[in-house]
Amino acid sequence: MIANLAQALVEAPIDLDILLIKDKGPHVASLPDAARVITLKSRHSATSIWEVARYLRKERPDALLAVKHRGILAALRARSLARVPTPITGRLGTTVSAALATKSERRKQRWFRAMTKYYPRLHRLIAVSQGVADDVINITGMPPAQVPVVRNPTISPELLRASEEPEATHPWLSNESVPVILGVGRLTEQKDFATLISAFAELRKTRSARLIILGEGELRDTLQAQAAALGVADSVALPGFQANPWAWMRRASVFVLSSRWEGSPNTLTEALALGVPVVSTDCPSGPTEVLEGGKVAPLVAMGDVLALSAAIQSVLSTPPDPLTLAQAVVPYHRDVSAGAYLKVMGLAIE
Repeated sequence: MIANLAQALVEAPIDLDILLIKDKGPHVASLPDAARVITLKSRHSATSIWEVARYLRKERPDALLAVKHRGILAALRARSLARVPTPITGRLGTTVSAALATKSERRKQRWFRAMTKYYPRLHRLIAVSQGVADDVINITGMPPAQVPVVRNPTISPELLRASEEPEATHPWLSNESVPVILGVGRLTEQKDFATLISAFAELRKTRSARLIILGEGELRDTLQAQAAALGVADSVALPGFQANPWAWMRRASVFVLSSRWEGSPNTLTEALALGVPVVSTDCPSGPTEVLEGGKVAPLVAMGDVLALSAAIQSVLSTPPDPLTLAQAVVPYHRDVSAGAYLKVMGLAIE
């Protein structure tokens, strides 16, 4: 998302510096050449404060966008140290209460106290969905006007082009006679692929189908064992992380988001942009906003195997109009989102 946003910002155009705490990962190469990328010596946000303070004193930027909770705290502390008036806007991409629901009470309260103490010092806190915004307001007591919602810059020309690449994918996606259900995400508790596999096994009782889950994570062995125990291992594939999941997505019969929580579900948004039929859990937060409360596509309760299976069956039987799906996610196009970011940060170009 940040690489997409950065590309749109330099095209706005504005002069853009990107301060990286870690310069590794699959998306670093996607940062725009027109931006000045500054790799900090520190490898942790908490120890980056002095470097960020020096940057603020020297460069005096018109605005600073701090990404994620620890980045926000570091940026605010750095500004205090630098004694400069730089307006700082934060960006939060997850529903904090849901993400911390299974953590210790001590950890939750420490996180909430930091949010309540520091977040009100921001110029604005951009939330990627109304659910994220409501959660922050509930925790911190910040006024709603200080927590605007800006949709993620999910949909880019590069994504649309990549989805057409023929290098994909998997032989199952070339056989149109057997529908393929697709899930994408880390193999973790959050994404709840266990419920998706159980729903798929239920679906298989009445029709032929196949399931592909793209992603990597600590639950790989558990999920494979579950598929074997349910007797569907021969129809479930876990190909791991894919650099171009959109080519797989475009060729799928149905995309399913089975998550227990999200901030704004990017993979769901991407599938809709490609006109792919979708089914989603009604998790906090984001899916109900993207799908207009179920008007665009089915929403089912989290962890409900039978409801998820029935929704997949319904979409397979009566696919929706692809143009209607794509229209639902226009606010998530990169340039539209970037324009909203600039406006919130006070940098809108007339």
